[in-house]
Amino acid sequence: MTLEYDIIVIGGGHAGCEAAAAAARLGSRTLLLTMDLTKLASMSCNPAVGGVAKGQIVREIDALGGEMGRITDRTTIQFRMLNRSKGAAMWSPRAQCDKSRFSEEWRHVLENTPNLYLWQDAAVELLFAPTVANITAHTDCIHTGTTSADRAESTESASAEQPLRICGVRTRMGVEFSCKALILTTGTFLEGLMHCGASHAEGGRAGDAASHGLTASLQAIGFEVGRMKTGTPARLDARTIDFEALEPQYGDERPSKFSFSSETQPVKEQLPCFSVYTTPEVHEILRSGFALSPLFNGTIKGIGPRYCPSIEDKLRTFADKEQHQLFLEPEGRSTNEYYLNGFSSSLPWEIQWKALRQMRGLEDVHIFRPGYAIEYDYFPPTQLRHSLETKRVAGLFFAGQVNGTTGYEEAAAQGLMAGINAHRQLTGAEPIVLKRNEAYIGVLIDDLVMKGVDEPYRMFTSRAEYRILLRQDNADARLTPLGHEIGLISENRYTEYLQKKSLVESLISFARERSIKPAEINDYLISVDSEPLRQGKRLCDILMRNNVTIESLQNILPTLNRFIEERTIGAEVIEETEIQIKYRGYIEREKLIADKLHRLEEVRIPEEFDYHAMQALTIEARQKLSRIRPSTIGQAARIPGISPADVNVLLVKFGR
Repeated sequence: MTLEYDIIVIGGGHAGCEAAAAAARLGSRTLLLTMDLTKLASMSCNPAVGGVAKGQIVREIDALGGEMGRITDRTTIQFRMLNRSKGAAMWSPRAQCDKSRFSEEWRHVLENTPNLYLWQDAAVELLFAPTVANITAHTDCIHTGTTSADRAESTESASAEQPLRICGVRTRMGVEFSCKALILTTGTFLEGLMHCGASHAEGGRAGDAASHGLTASLQAIGFEVGRMKTGTPARLDARTIDFEALEPQYGDERPSKFSFSSETQPVKEQLPCFSVYTTPEVHEILRSGFALSPLFNGTIKGIGPRYCPSIEDKLRTFADKEQHQLFLEPEGRSTNEYYLNGFSSSLPWEIQWKALRQMRGLEDVHIFRPGYAIEYDYFPPTQLRHSLETKRVAGLFFAGQVNGTTGYEEAAAQGLMAGINAHRQLTGAEPIVLKRNEAYIGVLIDDLVMKGVDEPYRMFTSRAEYRILLRQDNADARLTPLGHEIGLISENRYTEYLQKKSLVESLISFARERSIKPAEINDYLISVDSEPLRQGKRLCDILMRNNVTIESLQNILPTLNRFIEERTIGAEVIEETEIQIKYRGYIEREKLIADKLHRLEEVRIPEEFDYHAMQALTIEARQKLSRIRPSTIGQAARIPGISPADVNVLLVKFGR
């Protein structure tokens, strides 16, 4: 007996949950297959969402109709808007969440999503068939890689003759499911191996078994595979921490939230985090264990996230630093478990124990579990299209850490886009591919597909050339109309967006039309160290000055205050209005640059074009273009190693 579904999602992490929810809500009969239904969207590392660039991504997920923002809001225990001292392009929301409640909320959402079915089991083999005109066929599946050499041989033969399509999956319990599309979101579980000093154990994370069979299944049909590494710190028992000796780090006095929807509210009761510092004595203890560190002694072979270093890496890279700041962060409201942010380690547990007890406030600390590193299989993302469908197998999508990325937010964004595009493929619609000037999600996916993760990938605001356009405050303006068009944003939610848009436009118009006399405002301007007016000026011109805000002007300009109160204009509208006014020049300049570069994105390259026949291209360009297969000259120009001369050659060929 074979159970049939439109779309199967393998893996119940952040990518898998977003993918399954999106596909089901759009109308596809969807199965989420995961090894443990009690750990859906588990926050395996720090229970925090957002941060630099990642906070923008979560707001984009929400603007498109994904779930992460709303679930974060419902489980937040501390909220901070990072980088407020910098320009608006750098502001990034971050929330510390209640770890157990986050997973519980996700399960509630998934169990109550129409068209979505859950199954607890381990996938061990993917099933393929030759590509046929009718993608709905569920027959003639080919088994690969996990049962016998004969099966692998037959798969390779079929692959050599014609492209393959996904048609199902077989589980450890012997159940076979058929599908028209499949999304692989296996996180850190594929052939997962955990390291703590000289100790090694199979596992996808502490307490959870590794996943076996899928890598072999994909290798058998020609997929390239690599090893990735990441790690996590020790978890500490709050009962054994001297919090009085530590510096508290509080959340925002007036916290915001992630979701643009009125369904959620800002957190009311916040928990503090705490600063902790290493010392030369701590460093000495840690260095004593370097010879036993699997990161340094050759035990771990995989590449790792460049901007998420272990404490060992920090000590080696910044050998002259006498201290490193760490953050002690609660895992939830109902637990004594704390996360020591910045202390990821794979050193022997005894070394970790001794080093921790040398830090102020942690002299008597007990740990729930030591830190460890983990290695797992991933598939270089240059094997993907921008839709996140694999180039080798029709209907097979990859999302999350299986692509070599790190971070809950990046995984969730990929899952959402894969879920959307898998459904659209089944309906015959074109895939949704976000541009680099439309969303950080677009930057994320484009970088993955075009550049891969040879320099271990990490998302930052600096990776986006259109940072002022991709702000956290305007994610709804950029993406909510699209979310509504594809069917993930409800009519009520879309109406809320249109109302907000109208209020922003009306407040901007008011600021442009209202003239302010010197007598009305000079005392205020002097109080904020701004030059007084000599003649009347428009309110929008005054708002472009440093230290001048709409909120403060409400107290001295009755007409402005009345305008805001009569229309019940909230803080979110005021913030976006102020940013649009203050950064108008920068915004217009970036739009102009984006428009100029748009031409390259519109020049298409045939999918099967023979680059090796173009002798005018460099050898490196021919090799990389043949492997990555960009769809446009704009994409080709972003591939490392493709020179401006190579781009000009392509323009001569395809630019007319």
